[in-house]
Amino acid sequence: MNTEPENVDSRSEETRRAVEAILMVAIDPVPANLLAQLLEVSTRTIESECEALAVEFEQEGRGFVLSRVAGGYRFQSHPEQAPWVERFVLEGQSSRLTAAALETLAIVAYKQPVSRAQVSAIRGVDVDGVMRTLQLRGYIDEVSRDPGPGNAILFGTTQEFLERMGLDALDDLPPLGDFVPGPEVVEALERGLRSDPKVLTETPADGVTPDPPAG
Repeated sequence: MNTEPENVDSRSEETRRAVEAILMVAIDPVPANLLAQLLEVSTRTIESECEALAVEFEQEGRGFVLSRVAGGYRFQSHPEQAPWVERFVLEGQSSRLTAAALETLAIVAYKQPVSRAQVSAIRGVDVDGVMRTLQLRGYIDEVSRDPGPGNAILFGTTQEFLERMGLDALDDLPPLGDFVPGPEVVEALERGLRSDPKVLTETPADGVTPDPPAG
């Protein structure tokens, strides 16, 4: 009697339960190759089991998901539950990043490696204090030096940034084009800025401009 399929299913179930247990106590995302070493299976097996778990949790309507983040796997709250999680995390706390800090962090994320001077030029204000705050929070760090005159320190985002943002890699950042108005909007704004105030104030309420007097 062939019991191989049953043995295979048993090993798969055991691997899956072990993955759940490890990720439940892990603080940081756990790479698939590390899980493979711990459980003595192939990396592809781990990836397959994690994919199956992710689908299973989604189908069961759980309040959490299994996500691939910063090159590893971890449990995190379901995106649909974000309002409740945000209320829980932020209630009574004053440690949220300011708008200035978020703007600066976005510039570093999209322009890295970038110097303080370059960030200041983009924002139009001094960013030394904000950059120090972001560095203390662990979101950015020194990554290299500018080979040009002065050898300015260049900054980039960290592993902590990827984890906080729920990203697996920087390539997962949304395209900047998603936040830039279309050409028709820019054209309309330019037309508004070029409008002659006198023409606007002298136009009758019905919107019809009277013909000029005959010369």
